[in-house]
Amino acid sequence: MRSRGPPFWHDRGVPATPPPTEDHGAWPPAAEPSSRRHREDDEPAPDEPVPLPPVRRFLSLGVAGFAALVMIGLVVGAQTPHESYAVVIFGVQALFVAVWTVASRPPAPRVVATVGLAVAIGTDFAAVWTRPASLAPLAYVTAAGFIIGVVGQLTRPAGRQRVTESLGSSLLVTLGVVSLASLVVLGRIPHGTQAIVACVAAAGIALFIARIVDAIVPLPRIAPQVPRGGAGVVLGAMVGTAAAGAIGNYLEGLDPLPAALAGLATAIVAVMVDLSVGYADASRVIDGDEPAFWLARHIQGPIGAFAFAAPAAYVASSLLIL
Repeated sequence: MRSRGPPFWHDRGVPATPPPTEDHGAWPPAAEPSSRRHREDDEPAPDEPVPLPPVRRFLSLGVAGFAALVMIGLVVGAQTPHESYAVVIFGVQALFVAVWTVASRPPAPRVVATVGLAVAIGTDFAAVWTRPASLAPLAYVTAAGFIIGVVGQLTRPAGRQRVTESLGSSLLVTLGVVSLASLVVLGRIPHGTQAIVACVAAAGIALFIARIVDAIVPLPRIAPQVPRGGAGVVLGAMVGTAAAGAIGNYLEGLDPLPAALAGLATAIVAVMVDLSVGYADASRVIDGDEPAFWLARHIQGPIGAFAFAAPAAYVASSLLIL
């Protein structure tokens, strides 16, 4: 039986399947793999805007009020005797140690907190009782506290596991409490109390205005993940500088221009530390870390701003005011 050959048009170079026409579109395409369809459905469109974290206005107002309370405590406490002011400073130091230990969550929180409180007590005694008033005893206590922290980290049950991270947290807490103790030393210098009023008021007013502006107009966003606005940071530093200059105009022993310049340095350090804490918190969220206690996270910025603005106030006052 003779077998059928190919169609008669095969020899003439005509394709066996008719090509698609422009009127009817493409020939029925093959089905896409299901994995590709799901991947395209899950991925957002390139032009779709990424949602920004919301700015909670009542929370910003609460943080502004907390910054104002700390500022008032430090300014009013500076008018008291040095021993009493050291007690006020120790209260702020204890709050700083507790907040930063809870918010940063180091591998050995008890060791970090214990070293921080011990250094706080030692620096306060050194700031009040050493003659003459100097920062040198605070440096000795800082070195001793760091050595104690190293020993405590290496002797903990976990051994050297995450010891670098824990030592970094201990050093940061130690520097914070020592920085706050420098205000006691500054208060013992002639006209140092007036300098504390001008510089601490500049830092507190800068933080207060920055948070208030964030509650009203948190624009422009400095970073998409950080619910802070650049207008608040700039306006806060400006108002804090103006407040320091006004205080220098009224307090005896101060001049408006040097007081304003010292207040500008202190206010800039305060708002930048507060902003950097927001960046650190956003970084932990991006990394997928479990968030810390909400109260510690939100007051970490202002309390850290006062702590690390204190040495700026000391240096600026020594160069410009005293």
